[in-house]
Amino acid sequence: MKTILLIDDDELCREPAAEWLRRGDWNVLEASDGEKGLELAIQHRPDVILCDLLMPRVNGYQVCRSVREHHELRHTKIIVITGRDYASDRKSAEEAGADEYLVKPLDFARLDEALQRVLPQPPAVTANKATPEPAGDDSGTRLRFWGVRGSIPSPGNGTVIFGGNTSCVEVRAGGRIIILDAGSGIRPLGLSLMQEFQERPLNVTLLITHTHWDHIQGFPFFIPAYNPKNRVRILGYEGAKAGLATTLAGQMESPYFPVALGDMPGSIVIEELHDMHFTLGTIRVEACFTNHPGVCVAYKLHTPDGAIVFMPDNETKKVAVSPAGNGQPACPVDSIAEFIRGADVLIMDSQYTAEEYATHINWGHSSVDEAVRLAVEAKVGRLYLFHHDPSHDDRFVSGMLAHAREVALARHSALIVEAAREGDELVLAAAAQPTA
Repeated sequence: MKTILLIDDDELCREPAAEWLRRGDWNVLEASDGEKGLELAIQHRPDVILCDLLMPRVNGYQVCRSVREHHELRHTKIIVITGRDYASDRKSAEEAGADEYLVKPLDFARLDEALQRVLPQPPAVTANKATPEPAGDDSGTRLRFWGVRGSIPSPGNGTVIFGGNTSCVEVRAGGRIIILDAGSGIRPLGLSLMQEFQERPLNVTLLITHTHWDHIQGFPFFIPAYNPKNRVRILGYEGAKAGLATTLAGQMESPYFPVALGDMPGSIVIEELHDMHFTLGTIRVEACFTNHPGVCVAYKLHTPDGAIVFMPDNETKKVAVSPAGNGQPACPVDSIAEFIRGADVLIMDSQYTAEEYATHINWGHSSVDEAVRLAVEAKVGRLYLFHHDPSHDDRFVSGMLAHAREVALARHSALIVEAAREGDELVLAAAAQPTA
């Protein structure tokens, strides 16, 4: 369902328009002045703003300019409505950023035509139903690894089996495409999505665990974000020193990258999360702060076919203090065990051997032994060793996997242990064991 924001101090104009749009399955927000309207626009990021020109507090021209200056509203369309049909007013509105200019009294047929012109797809008001979100195969929850490495991409002869791209996992569940992290693995994922969807619009949600470079460095190369038909919603928590949008845009500033984040043609919406529980359609999501420098979280996706936990960066030996400083739960070892308890799939930081960890205490990463111990105690169904160290070649990772399986067997556990490998896909089906 598309969202439209009506900003007009004239109730005799605003209320009939709101009622007509609601009958057409629009989600309608209303504001009686420009100041309140801007607050609602920033909070809800509507698809369209229908705005009067002459209003108290903040007029329509100021609303247009403020919306166009706001990075996360750059794709919002603005239709100005006014009782004045002066050429100079029309030109000033266009210069301020208006996409369409309609003269009162508001004619709904002309409004319908304006909505069709400004929106890339036929608006819900004309079809009398919400535009569906294409999400591909919904026959069970599907999980695929596109990047499994930590710290820095590690291409070469020694990483051809498990892969050298940094953190990126694709989940398809509940009719949605959810991407976990945007390391260099998001580049081949983007190419695959474009090949699959061709000319069809693509709607994806990207969950960022934290903004260390190996978890965001691939986003500038995510091809779907360069197609104006596509919508990319990016969710994450505030960074240690700057907001999420500022951090993502920073790595694309000149001279680091030739295309600025604001110049990507796709519809990109960046939202900073504050609650540790939220939903993506029918998928319930939990988050938990982990033991890693800066603000870093793990995500737990409750899909129709089982729970998936994505915890790519975490050190289980340390006791965490919530980086938010606002009473939100952090994840010391016992809290992490509760967070992952009963998960059908756990993708977990296991970068070091026990010997390596002894010389990397307080670096923010765990040993394979700790990952297996936690998974066994939390009665996890399947554990994927993740965030492979860039210095570990395929032979070394294979050895860590064999050791992890021995640790699980020694604990008399039925835990299935795998090492995450680029290209591997897992299908979870309700009332059935996950099968690769």
